Amino acid sequence: MLELPESWVWDSWYVFDGEKHHAFYLRASRALGNPDRRHRQPYIGHAISTDLKNWTVLQDAIAISDPPAWDSWTTWTGSVVKGDNGKWWMYYTGTSREDGGDIQRVGAATSDDLLTWTKLDANPLVEADGDRYELLDYSKWHDQAWRDPWVFKHEGKWHMLITARTIEGEKFGRGVAAHATSDDMVNWRVGEPITKPDTGFGQMEVFQVAEIHGKPTLLWCCGPRELDEETRAKYPLGGMFSVVGESMIGPFDVSKFVWFPHPSIYAARAVKHGDTWYMLGFENETDKGFGGRILDPIPLKIEGHGLVPA
Repeated sequence: MLELPESWVWDSWYVFDGEKHHAFYLRASRALGNPDRRHRQPYIGHAISTDLKNWTVLQDAIAISDPPAWDSWTTWTGSVVKGDNGKWWMYYTGTSREDGGDIQRVGAATSDDLLTWTKLDANPLVEADGDRYELLDYSKWHDQAWRDPWVFKHEGKWHMLITARTIEGEKFGRGVAAHATSDDMVNWRVGEPITKPDTGFGQMEVFQVAEIHGKPTLLWCCGPRELDEETRAKYPLGGMFSVVGESMIGPFDVSKFVWFPHPSIYAARAVKHGDTWYMLGFENETDKGFGGRILDPIPLKIEGHGLVPA
């Protein structure tokens, strides 16, 4: 378990360097008093482990930039991957004080050692395409959803999945996995989403796609307030969802999703340790309030169309 006495911890993402697992996570000081305030006061923290249970906390990885900047207000959830040039790349979400903080964009930083990170001068790299995806409109949604980049290589090309909302469908059905591609990790082309709308989700957060037990599997999370009425009636706590697909870039039929039966885990990732896949995520709301810590790993298996505890 990863629990910090001075900070709440929430969304996290992981990479294995051949010897150690590296966890990158959002953290904010408990001195804020109210955990709801954490979203506008985050740092990207860093810890390492050899067993996914016992963690050594290292220096923070990334903080906000001085204004004016695309990430002058927040640095939010992302992913880490090793690039073609041998460097580590962290793609992450940024918001800006200059535009009110409700327009989300994606940028990147690179590192030689996973410790010291340098933000790219070309940032931000990927922005919402208004021809396909919903832009900021408070009559439709509370922000411009374009965050949580999950980057991976597939058939010689780099792919990015992004939390987004389409311009079609009902208010609480527009959540989709936006899709962008790149040849060089810097220049990205935004394309059609790899999921369809009107499947019960106002937003689908913190995507991951991985081949788990031989099956391409898409993971995401959604809070109860962002589910449509029918889905919320079945899953009143929201939480983690997954579905298997035909390839790493789909298609994925989200209507066949499987809910992960855990009362409080959120924004979780599937992480492989040895021959076993585990789910790692933070403890969200409990009967004692906000958990704010990374829970111990939960072994996974595929049952039906998605992931359940093994």
